[in-house]
Amino acid sequence: MSDPFYITTAISYPNGRPHIGHAYEAIAADVIARFQRLRGREVRFQTGTDEHGLKMLRKAEEQGRTARDLADEMSSYFQTMCDCLNISYDRFIRTVDDDHHRASQALWHAMEANGDLYLDRYEGWYSVRDEAFYDASELVGGEDEEKLSPQGTPVEWTVEESWFFRLSKYQDKLLELYAKMPDFVQPDSRRNEMMAFVSGGLRDLSVSRTSFDWGVKVPSADNHVMYVWVDALTNYLTGLGYPDKTEMMTKFWPADIHLIGKDIVRFHAVYWPAFLMSAGIALPKQIFGHGFLLNRGEKESKSLGNVTDPLALAEQFGVDPLRYFLMREVAFGQDGSYSPEAIVNRANAELANSFGNLAQRTLSMIFKNMDGIFKVDIGLAEADLALERIVHEACAKSLPQEFERLNFSDGLGEWMRAVFACNQYVDEQAPWALRKTDPARMEAVLMTMFRQLRSLAIAVSCVVPQSTDRLLDQMGIAPDARDFAALKDDTWLAQLVAREFRLEKPDGVFPRLELPESGEGRC
Repeated sequence: MSDPFYITTAISYPNGRPHIGHAYEAIAADVIARFQRLRGREVRFQTGTDEHGLKMLRKAEEQGRTARDLADEMSSYFQTMCDCLNISYDRFIRTVDDDHHRASQALWHAMEANGDLYLDRYEGWYSVRDEAFYDASELVGGEDEEKLSPQGTPVEWTVEESWFFRLSKYQDKLLELYAKMPDFVQPDSRRNEMMAFVSGGLRDLSVSRTSFDWGVKVPSADNHVMYVWVDALTNYLTGLGYPDKTEMMTKFWPADIHLIGKDIVRFHAVYWPAFLMSAGIALPKQIFGHGFLLNRGEKESKSLGNVTDPLALAEQFGVDPLRYFLMREVAFGQDGSYSPEAIVNRANAELANSFGNLAQRTLSMIFKNMDGIFKVDIGLAEADLALERIVHEACAKSLPQEFERLNFSDGLGEWMRAVFACNQYVDEQAPWALRKTDPARMEAVLMTMFRQLRSLAIAVSCVVPQSTDRLLDQMGIAPDARDFAALKDDTWLAQLVAREFRLEKPDGVFPRLELPESGEGRC
C-alpha cells in the first residue's frame, strides 16, 4: 500500500467574507491533494475556519451580536466557497467544534507537563488584526507617529496576567531543525527569514488572555482563554482525533505539508514546532508559505475598492478555467497577479483553443468518420510513435515531477508542450484529407489522437477535474481508470472495443470565454 498523505491549509479567519487569496490557497491545496490521489496515495485533506480571538469578538460587538452568531454565519461563507470551487476536503474544521476544544486543552496539558508553561504578567504590544504579539524593536513608526506592526497593522499596549510558553528554550532546537531539515520551511526565502528571526533571539510567548472570554478555556484557569494561535494551530491534530491514539493519527501524522500564506510563516515555522517539541509530538514534514495574489499588481484592500469575490470570478469564468489560470499563471511560492483580461487570455489560448479544440476535433472526427467505433489492430507509423513518446514524457514523467516539487506552472508548461505537439500532429497528418485517399491511415491517425487525448486529460485532471471528468466520460474511460497507474495500461483501448463502447456526438468542455459585465456572482 502506498504512503498516506496529509495536507492542510491554514484555517481562515472569518471576520470577513472570503477573498481571492483564500480561494488561491484552497485551490492549490486541492490540486496537491488530487495529484497525490492520482499517484495512488491515500490522502487526508483538511481546511476550515479559525473563529476565536479578540478580532472576532470586537467585530461581533460592532454588529450588536454574539461572537458565536458571527462565527456561524461567516464560517458558512468559507465552506460555501470551498464547495463552489470543487475543493475535495475530507474535513472542514471549525475551532468552535467540541473535539477541537478538547484537543487544544490536551496539547496545553502536554506542554504544561513538560514544564514549559508558567504564570506571569504580560506588558507589551499586541496587534488585534494580526492576533500577534510584537517586540518594540519590530514596530515601525517614529515617536510622533502611530506605532504599527511589521505588517502595517495597528498595535495597542496590553497589560494583563498571562500564561507564558518557554519559547526561548527552543531557540537552539529550532535552528538545529532548520539546519538538519532544509525542506522543513519552503521556499528557501521563507526558511532564511525564519532562521534570521530565530537567530535574533526568542522571548517567551504570552499564550493566554484574561481581557476577553471568546476562545478555548485554559485548563484549571477558567478566567483565561488560550492565545488564538495555540488554539488555531492545534486544528491540524484535532482533525486526526488527537489526543486519542486513533487510526488516523497513526496513519496520517506527521502531516506531509501545511500549506499557508507567507504572512503567517512565523506562527507555523517557529511557534508550532516549538509547541510540538514541548508536547512530545512529531513535527510536520514541511511548512510551505506561498505568495500573495495581487489584483493587477496591487494588494487588495477595502480602501482601494479592489477586493475580489472569488465566487464572482468562478461564476464569470467557470471554476476550472479559474483553477487552471491560478496554477498556470503564478510561479508557486512567489507573488502573482491576476486580472479578468489575463484569465480570459490564458484560458482561451490554452484550454479552449489548444486542448479543448484538440479534444473536440478528435472526438468529432471519430464520431463522424468512424461511426464512433474504435479500432485496435492498426499499423502505427513513426510519426504516431514519436507523438506517443512526447505525450508520455509530459504526462507520466515531467508533469508529475514538477507537481511533486509544487512547480505547478512549470508542470503545466510541460503538459502544454504535449498539447501543442498533438495539434501539430493533427495539422500535419490531416485526417480529413486521408478519409478519401487512405481510410486505413486516417483510422490510425484518429486512434493515435484518441490515445493521447486520454493521457492528457488524466494528467491535468487534478487541476480541472470537472472538465476532464466530462471529457473522459464521453470517451468511455471508467472512473477507476483515471490515475497515473492507468497511463501504464496498454489494454484499456482493447477493453473499450471488447465492451462495444460507441462514441456519441461529443460536447465541448472548454468553451471560449468573453470578458463579462462587472457584477457579483455565485456558483
